[in-house]
Amino acid sequence: MKKYISVLLAAILMVSCLSACGLKGESSSAAGNKIQIVTTIFPEYDWVMNVIGKDSANAEVTMLLDNGVDLHSYQPTAEDIMKISNCDLFIYVGGESDEWVEDALKESTNKDMFVINLLDVLGDSVKEEEIVEGMQGEEEEEESEEEEEVEYDEHVWLSLKNAVKLTESISNALQVVDKDNAEKYKQNAEDYISKLNELDKKYQDAVSASAKKTVLFGDRFPFRYLVDDYGLSYYAAFVGCSAETEASFETITFLSDKVDELNLGAVMTIEGPDHRIAETIIQNTQNKDQKILTMDSMQATTSKDVKNGSSYLEIMENNLKVLSEALN
Repeated sequence: MKKYISVLLAAILMVSCLSACGLKGESSSAAGNKIQIVTTIFPEYDWVMNVIGKDSANAEVTMLLDNGVDLHSYQPTAEDIMKISNCDLFIYVGGESDEWVEDALKESTNKDMFVINLLDVLGDSVKEEEIVEGMQGEEEEEESEEEEEVEYDEHVWLSLKNAVKLTESISNALQVVDKDNAEKYKQNAEDYISKLNELDKKYQDAVSASAKKTVLFGDRFPFRYLVDDYGLSYYAAFVGCSAETEASFETITFLSDKVDELNLGAVMTIEGPDHRIAETIIQNTQNKDQKILTMDSMQATTSKDVKNGSSYLEIMENNLKVLSEALN
């Protein structure tokens, strides 16, 4: 995880500072009276679209991470900084991966901008990253003997319960930003939240009816909020924000033994083509016949996926199908 603002971002901010006023006028002219909303990641974007209504003509919504760039390695462009500078509502996760935001917001030319930090909205329900038994920690953490600053799990969007709270926060902000359409935003949010709650109940029912109560990931593990919501246990190769890609012999051995001990029928992964760790775990089990099942953490969802109809609810429904298969 990067803990500093890059030289590139510093240069971007300098350009932004010099040219913000001119670009603001151009943006306003092009957008007319539309409210400008900027989101960093796909779940935020999709929640906004459901609150404003997907046929809404009074808002322009931008998703910054629209090309499959991972939240943990994203760096804003000059164009991104300008969009944030001029927008009416800016939504971001707020974890260590978003350290660049503080400097970006200093360049804001819209002093009436509303800013939603997901971690701030969730407050005490935000979880610290944890290293569970058998999990491989970051090398820098293992080598450092000093007490490190607490790191929080940023993947808050993978909890439907969190999604309800965050949708409410988005709706409340939009009702202030665009008072003329406040009632519509309120009603749209209520309708969408009812769908989130319905899916949340389906998850709980599926877990309650499942034979197993543990999942095992041969991968990073961004689903802690989800498993905690339903009382599931988990094992994984790495924490959700880990940059590690190679699992140690000890990690592979532990996870393979755990698959055998718990009689698990699947080793799980997150989205992406590289399943080598999961495959190696399976090859070191007794039966060597477990399935590899993939859950989508929505960290690689692109604007093309959005155009093709991808939605937060659809992805979470598909994740429920995968989870149900893994637990039975």
